Amino acid sequence: MSFSILGPISAGGVKLPVCSFRVPAGFPSPAADHIEQHLSLDEVLNIRAPHVYLVAITGESMQGAGIFEGDLAVVDRSIEPAHGHVVVALLNNEPICKRLCKRGNDIVLLSENSRYPARYVLEGDELSIWGVITSTVRSHV
Repeated sequence: MSFSILGPISAGGVKLPVCSFRVPAGFPSPAADHIEQHLSLDEVLNIRAPHVYLVAITGESMQGAGIFEGDLAVVDRSIEPAHGHVVVALLNNEPICKRLCKRGNDIVLLSENSRYPARYVLEGDELSIWGVITSTVRSHV
């Protein structure tokens, strides 16, 4: 699974209405009477922070983590990458999105799809972690 950096994030998000009830995946109900506040998705996802950027995900190796082809991932460079985090990295100049696994001094980049092998970081490999994925956005149309 790889990614494409989409560029800098522009300021000035649009405030959207937030309803006070949860929406069941069944018969809809009118929502106009339940609007409590307005919020901006860039504030909710913290994407206006200077240490946060967006990437478009390609490939199927992280489906088990809920990350799919075409998803937009929010990546935070200020979070210290730790065991278990899903990270955006560069391994030997190849951009990848994998789950970080630290086993003692060994580092393994795990896929979340059994059809894709783990990537062991070996002596002589160049690994640079570009940030931790904090959330993803998926279009359903």
